[in-house]
Amino acid sequence: MPLPATLVRTLLKKKGRREHGLFLLEGASLLEEALASGLELREIRVSPAGRASPVVTRAETAGIPVVDETARALERLSDLETPPGIVAVAPTKLQPLAHVLAPAGLVLLLAGVADPGNAGTLVRAAEAFGASGVVFADSGVEPYNPKVVRAAMGSLFRLPHALASASEIIAGANAAHRRIVAADPDGAPLDEFTFPDRPIVAIGSERHGVASWLPGWYASAAIPHAGPTESLNAGVAGAIVLYEWSVRQRARLQK
Repeated sequence: MPLPATLVRTLLKKKGRREHGLFLLEGASLLEEALASGLELREIRVSPAGRASPVVTRAETAGIPVVDETARALERLSDLETPPGIVAVAPTKLQPLAHVLAPAGLVLLLAGVADPGNAGTLVRAAEAFGASGVVFADSGVEPYNPKVVRAAMGSLFRLPHALASASEIIAGANAAHRRIVAADPDGAPLDEFTFPDRPIVAIGSERHGVASWLPGWYASAAIPHAGPTESLNAGVAGAIVLYEWSVRQRARLQK
């Protein structure tokens, strides 16, 4: 049986996603990523135009229920100006914080990042540069915000992620024998910085930084600027820090 249309529409809001443990992903590209990642899909809703997409045919062949809707009905399930005519429903995949902090490697902490585009970009960069997981601040943007899902481009489907408060992340870091490294303008220059083993790298909002959410950390690193730019947005800054860590990891493994 298809999910009630009224329930599916509630998934456009944070409250509905939390209440039902489900989220929406839109478009052929994200559906491709979901299928390739083995993400469980409850159902796919399609307009006549969306029905023509080959990825919808593959999903239906794989046994995923496909519900035909009018274009107008699909528009009500979209937050895009030009709806793609494909909306899939999937269960959220939040994990316990301890599970995300347990594996070796770097964990990215979105320490109060509020912009969904930056958050999704950071998740994508985390996967690209070898992070083992991501932690979202409880007061920042929510992982399953549609703009986060789109900007992450499938990385959210594959990378373990959790939601935590500041006190929980500090306690979790101690329990997992991890040290928190903050991206902060008062930190040591990134090109001279030594990352601890198994770090938690905290990226804050461009306006307020990490300190507005997290009361303390082990060490901090700053990205040197050649020009007069006051700051970089969180997505760019985080990607630079993650890349620098990945370079150090490769160098260490080659010794």
